[in-house]
Amino acid sequence: MKKQENPDEGLLVRRIQNGTVIDHIDPGEALNVVKILGITGTTLESLSIATNVPSGQMGKKDIVKLSNRELSKEEVDRIALISPRATINIIRNFKVCEKKGVEIPDMIEGLVRCPNPGCISNTNEPIRSRFLVTPKGLHCTYCDWVIGRDITSYII
Repeated sequence: MKKQENPDEGLLVRRIQNGTVIDHIDPGEALNVVKILGITGTTLESLSIATNVPSGQMGKKDIVKLSNRELSKEEVDRIALISPRATINIIRNFKVCEKKGVEIPDMIEGLVRCPNPGCISNTNEPIRSRFLVTPKGLHCTYCDWVIGRDITSYII
């Protein structure tokens, strides 16, 4: 008699019925992804995080699963800044309905605040922050300040 297969067998985290799976996150970045999505533990989503999971493609990766929530374009852009190889899987009724990679935008507006206290974007002027995305980091178009690796400290 053949043993019946369990679809959850071997999974570190249980499958979700509806929501988003953020896969192929650079190892060690899952908590930063959660932070930039504004998930604090007091929000309504069920959240699962797996870190340093073995990956054939990457060696190791992180995974974030959000039940009953689909990400906006702005949220996906934020993830791209932290982990440019991440993939977004939209889950409906336990099936992947949509799978897409993230794309690093050339420019971001209103997602990150400039760390320069003298920048015009940090005054009471009705101006949204605006950064060019460069190989060195995020370059403020108003004051030329550059944010290097740790952009999560400046997420609005």
